[in-house]
Amino acid sequence: MTGTLPSVGCSNTPVLKQRGQREVFCGLTGIIWLHRKMQDAFFLVVGSRTCAHLLQSAAGVMIFAEPRFGTAILEEKDLAGLADAQAELDREVARLLSRRPDIRQLFLVGSCPSEVIKLDLHRAAERMSAAHAPHVRVLNYSGSGIETTFTQGEDACLAAMVPALPATEARELLIVGALPDVVEDQALALLAAMGIGPVRCLPVRRSADLPPVGANTVFALVQPFLGDTHAALTRRGARHIAAPFPFGAEGTTAWLQAIATEFGVAPDLFESVIAAPRARAEKAIAAAAETLSGKSVFFFPDSQLEIPLARFLTRECGMTAVEVGTPFLHRDLMAPELALLAEGPVLSEGQDVDLQLDRVRAARPDLTVCGLGLANPLEAEGLATKWAIELVFSPVHFYEQAGDLAALFARPLRRRALLAPLAPQGPPPRLEAAE
Repeated sequence: MTGTLPSVGCSNTPVLKQRGQREVFCGLTGIIWLHRKMQDAFFLVVGSRTCAHLLQSAAGVMIFAEPRFGTAILEEKDLAGLADAQAELDREVARLLSRRPDIRQLFLVGSCPSEVIKLDLHRAAERMSAAHAPHVRVLNYSGSGIETTFTQGEDACLAAMVPALPATEARELLIVGALPDVVEDQALALLAAMGIGPVRCLPVRRSADLPPVGANTVFALVQPFLGDTHAALTRRGARHIAAPFPFGAEGTTAWLQAIATEFGVAPDLFESVIAAPRARAEKAIAAAAETLSGKSVFFFPDSQLEIPLARFLTRECGMTAVEVGTPFLHRDLMAPELALLAEGPVLSEGQDVDLQLDRVRAARPDLTVCGLGLANPLEAEGLATKWAIELVFSPVHFYEQAGDLAALFARPLRRRALLAPLAPQGPPPRLEAAE
């Protein structure tokens, strides 16, 4: 269901800002979906064996498929300054490119270890681009988890690409943010049916198709965590089309409407294009909303998708938001979302995880959306949880995936209902952190 417009949204709601111990996932994990999207790119993490183990375990790469990412391992001698790390990196990159001639774009990805020893990957990327041009373009960005949350890896990657995009004076639409190919094709088909074009995408599947950008470029974001990319495109002269993000039937319609208005699409044409897919989305959401309606939800800060997802769950699925936490609140990007989110929830930015755990324990919400590190302990305390990272790895954008998005939230509640008769009687245990 789609809610009516709130009389007063959360645009002016005070934001609880906390800084303390955080529970976050590493920004290197963005490579897992980016390497699948950019088919002739390679992501070389300059990091430790721990970085390599993280990517190998998180990606679940099949043994017969050679992935488009790897790790240049920093050994003890590198960390101690006993070896020339730049020379060793040059040698490893040359070996990689000789073995993988299909690589057209190479990303040197900084990690916590490489940043701690101040390894200058920007200088290395410039040097390697000159050495391997024109066959390979080498760029660098930081995926370090020291100061970021995991989705900022994609933001840093796309922002690093923007200065290298060709220039254009043409009026074009740029769709920004990594989507599964099938979801991207759905969005492009809807825009094409409205007569909107040419439409480019960032990132692209092949580096030969890099989109041009200039003063007549307008861009629409499909991911809420692309603040640095937004700033980089603005510096190139492009203009952002502000809109809610395409989660759910309402969000997708509002996103498409903002673009259609920008390009002067007639209302009758717009309605004829979206009517059938919107109806399918609303029907699919309604099935999951039977489980979600009337339930409460609490968001820990994790992916920066929290505010758009809270808008979707409260307005289309009938849930009540208790707290909506986000790692960083980008006011320019979130303004359309905050205007739609009805007053009521606590809005929090940043995290002091101990204080936030106290709040979720006091609220006892029906569903808690959080990171992997908190989910199992909270489940042990009797709270139903949803892993936030699954919302980034799963196809959830636009009309055809709207029902799947709602089902991701309904599933843990249905599981909890099925297991309730088997649960032990008495109060649930409370897990305390070891000193």
